[in-house]
Amino acid sequence: MSFLTLAVRDSSTMLRRNLLHARRYPSLTLNLLLTPIVLLLLFVYVFGDVMSAGIGGGGADRSEYIAYLVPGILLMTIGGTLVGTAVSVSNDMTEGIIARFRTMAIHRGSVLIGHVIGSVLQAVISVVLVGAVGVAIGFRSTDATVLEWIGALGLLTLFALAFTWIAIGMGMVSPNAEAASNNALPLVFLPLISSAFVPVEAMPGWFQPIAEYQPFTPAIETLRGLLLGTEIGNNGWLTVAWCAGLAVLGYVWSKSLFNRDPK
Repeated sequence: MSFLTLAVRDSSTMLRRNLLHARRYPSLTLNLLLTPIVLLLLFVYVFGDVMSAGIGGGGADRSEYIAYLVPGILLMTIGGTLVGTAVSVSNDMTEGIIARFRTMAIHRGSVLIGHVIGSVLQAVISVVLVGAVGVAIGFRSTDATVLEWIGALGLLTLFALAFTWIAIGMGMVSPNAEAASNNALPLVFLPLISSAFVPVEAMPGWFQPIAEYQPFTPAIETLRGLLLGTEIGNNGWLTVAWCAGLAVLGYVWSKSLFNRDPK
């Protein structure tokens, strides 16, 4: 059997294993999925009129705020699913299964590949479900072309891939599942200090650099541009640069941790 065939076969097996785990233990995935849905409903139906009036300069229009809010919530959904990825990887590293895999004639990288593909698939499915809730409460993207929809899906997938590698590294350095969950929490909190809920220019001056110079803000603005036709500017290139840099960093970090001899 060739190296490529072995890699594909073993990676498929590991992917199936991770998806089975997600199906058998859905509570973590559901809890993480509920967070963006609750925030979406909360900000639309409780704060929607006030937030839209503040952003729109006095005119309360909840439908406009829904359009503004949903792209940020979709990116936040990806951040939430990464907590489950870190916990899953930490469990594998601490429960002895990795040591058993090391003794078997399987492709060494298939364990990580299975986690990455499984996590990205779960993130995309979660985004679709949260997006469906957004559509149900009034989100519309009538001006987006087919190419822009494809670009939006590609952006979400690329973003999920990049941060999945970071989450895997976080899971590997964690001594247990609880620590892995805590280590991955910044990936959930970062969207809260981005342009997901209000424009950066509406924030206090000292806080604006924190919101602007982080990966979620350019990704959110790019997604808004694709779905709503707003100005993208340099945000598209910044998003690709962030994703490429984080993916490479996460891959190198995760691979070096995985290749260490077990203690």
